[in-house]
Formats: sequence, C-alpha cells, structure tokens
Amino acid sequence: MDDKTNMIFPDDPNMTQMAGGFGAQDIDRTSMASSMKTISLECAVENSHAMATQNSRSHVVARVTASGVAMGARMPVNLCLILDHSGSMEGPPIDYMKSACGYVVDILEPNDILSIVAFSDNAQVLMPARRVVNKALIKEHINRLEVANTTNLYDGLALGASQVASVQSQGYVNRALVFTDGEPTAGNKDFGAIVGQVVEQKSRGITFTALGFGSEYNEELLAAIAKRSGGNYYYITRPELIPEIFRKELETLMMTVARNVRMRVNMSRWVQVRQIYNKLPVFGHRSAEVTLSDMERGETQSAIVEIGLDPRPGGKYRVVKVDVGYDDSVTGRTETVSADAVIEFTTDPKLVASGVNQMVMREIEVAEASKSLERTVMGMRTQQISSADAVRELERTRMLLLDQGKTMQAQDIQNAIDDIHGGAAAEKTLMGTIMNLDRGKG
Repeated sequence: MDDKTNMIFPDDPNMTQMAGGFGAQDIDRTSMASSMKTISLECAVENSHAMATQNSRSHVVARVTASGVAMGARMPVNLCLILDHSGSMEGPPIDYMKSACGYVVDILEPNDILSIVAFSDNAQVLMPARRVVNKALIKEHINRLEVANTTNLYDGLALGASQVASVQSQGYVNRALVFTDGEPTAGNKDFGAIVGQVVEQKSRGITFTALGFGSEYNEELLAAIAKRSGGNYYYITRPELIPEIFRKELETLMMTVARNVRMRVNMSRWVQVRQIYNKLPVFGHRSAEVTLSDMERGETQSAIVEIGLDPRPGGKYRVVKVDVGYDDSVTGRTETVSADAVIEFTTDPKLVASGVNQMVMREIEVAEASKSLERTVMGMRTQQISSADAVRELERTRMLLLDQGKTMQAQDIQNAIDDIHGGAAAEKTLMGTIMNLDRGKG
C-alpha cells in the first residue's frame, strides 16, 4: 500500500466511510460497488478516533456477506463420500449411513460427479468419480458395503481427496464429506499429520466436511479437519439422524456461492496487525492473509483484526485496506472485493472517548466468548474443572450470547448444560458452537 495514500483529506471524493457501524451510511464506495457482486464487504472500526500523540490499539471488523439472491444456475458439485465402515458401525449405524448415501444420490443431478471411498483397516475406492446418471447402480455399490475392523482415517482422507482431484476441471464445487464414529486406530494416527494433509488438499481447492457419529470419535480432530479446510462440522447423536445431516450438508453445498475465500489485510504506514481473532494468519510485507470458509447463499461471516497504531500527525487516515478474493460458484470467475478502515487521529481525548462503536465492541465480546468456551471445553476434556464449574462458565457464556443475539449458539450451550446435568459428555456439541462463533457466522 502506497504510504502517500494513507492520509485522507477532507475533500477526498473517494472516501465516504470515516468509521462506524455496518449501516448503509458507513459503507465506502468500494464496498458499495462490491455489493453488485456475489460477495459484499464492509469494514467498521472500534473507534472513529485515536490519539495522535501515543501508541494505541484498535480493532477492525470485516464483515463478508454472500448475496441471498439466486444469481443463476448452480455449479455442479464434485463430491466424494468418505465412509467409515469399521466394526463399531455394525447394525443401525451402517444401515442409516447407507440410507443417507442413497438420499445424496437421489438429490444429485446428471451434471454432478460423485465418488465413494470406504475405510476401515485400509481405504478402498467403492466407486470411482463418475457422473450421477445410473442412480440404481450407484446405490448397488453403496449397499454392498459391509463392516470391517479398525479405523484408518488418514488413508481414507488421502484416497477421497485423490478421487476429487481426478476431475480435471475448474467448473465444479469440490467437496469431500468424511463420516466416522471413532478415533483413528490404524495407519497414520498422528493428529498433526492428518490435519496437515487436509491443509495441503485445501491448497488444491478441496474442502472437507466432517461428520462425527456417536460418543467415541475425536471431536477436536474432526473440528480441525473442517476448520482448516473451510468445511463444516456436525455431531450426530443418534443413527436415525444420519440421513438428515447428510441431506442438510448436501443442500448447503448446493447453495455454495463462493469458494476458496481469502481475506488479505493490507497495513498502512504506522500500523501493525497484532492478531486476527481465531484465525492463523500468514504474514507478508505489511500484510496478513487468512482463509475463510466457503460461503453459501445469504451467509455472513466476520473477522476481527486487532491492530497497533503508532503516533502520527493529526488527520483522517486509512489504517488498513481489506481485500477478499473468492471463486464465484455461479460464474466460475475469480473475483475480489475491497473496503477501507479509516480512523481520525486527534489530540483531543474527548473525541476518542466519544468515538466508540458499540457494534464492534459486541463482536469482540462474542469472540472473547468463543475463547472462554474453548477454555471450558479443554478443562472438561482434561478434567481440570468440575462439572459444576463447567456449568457456571457455560451459563455465563450462554447469557452473553443471548445478549448479543446469538440465539442458536446460546441454545447449543443450553443443550450442553442439559447433557452435563444428565451425566453425558458435552464437548462434541460445544465444538460445533465454537466453530460457528470463530467464523463469525451470522
């Protein structure tokens, strides 16, 4: 970013967003233009003013919104079902899983591509990638699946990704859906290696959705698979719910309007990015970049950027420029939208005191609630906090989320509290809540 463009002069016709909330009056011309695209972007700062004479910190909230309007025919999907058929799946679980796969086949269309990989002691291709034309034959492949022994998740993920990658076309929404009910017990069982493989596949445009069934799977591992690849995470409590969750994920996939979403924060002079909440940024020269999850129609995600501000002469300055790049799932084109965050530097502490943006402060509170929730889950998992203490912490977080209008996440926490009172584990439910909060989904 050119240092000469940092300061915004009062008569600059290109900058109308001075700071503030997410209302129409706060969107600069760049983000207004972006609203004509599939994705729009808005930036808001924690405070419209900062002291010019001292170091300070502030926060910028970047809110990314996908259009809620259907803008044309959806792109076809290139989907691989990666299915656990270890011994613990015997009985109703594998029967419902087969039914769920049959629902997927029914919903897909001839332009879509489906492959099926099964894993137990090792991984095997049950059906190679092919167009969904002969649905009866595909269901025969699924129904021939029988339970085996152990759980080789690593090889299942690798083989599934290779089937998705075998389709040499940019014209598809690429997704691998992995379903498992247990910990990895065969093959490469290392947490870092499994997640690292997913990250590598994400760099090739493949997203993983993780579905965990029952009480024995590793929710931390499955959540990491989903989070690091931009996919979704589901906890399925009962076998009869398996088909419904498969259907829900497929409908989400078919509503995907933006893939490979990347946010780049460009720092102006005298500005440093200290952190991007709940993200793992890659830092460049005066920039920080993070990957966001794929977006479905009408979805909103937000990212909170904490910045450090050095002293400077008084006046209005662009402190960061945010660019969001994505692959449009309708047109197939790669697009970019941009927005600026602007702060006025002053020597008047009264202006700073009066410039706080309460909407941004609420976003920060939600992000802190996610961190608190993660600490509570870790304490429960390691038995470092009692059930009574966990309930008290969860209740505080639930009330905060209710105050911020996060009713769905608050209900998830209430369900977890009920589980604890009933003697059941709550970590698997809470892991999905943490993921949604981390993504700033609205």
